[in-house]
Amino acid sequence: MVLCPECESDLDIEADEVDEGEIVSCPECGADFEVVTTDPLELSRVSEEEDEEEEEESEDGDYA
Repeated sequence: MVLCPECESDLDIEADEVDEGEIVSCPECGADFEVVTTDPLELSRVSEEEDEEEEEESEDGDYA
């Protein structure tokens, strides 16, 4: 069991269900986290700037 670093809700994520670098979201507060390591399972908050950059990249790709 891993707790959301933002709101401390149970994220119900098992280490064998995710890969390093994968993005997971908290269903309670909506915060996004990157899986840093799987043993032990460690999450790092994805900043809003990174979210915006990813959205812009996907939008730019749609127009190509």
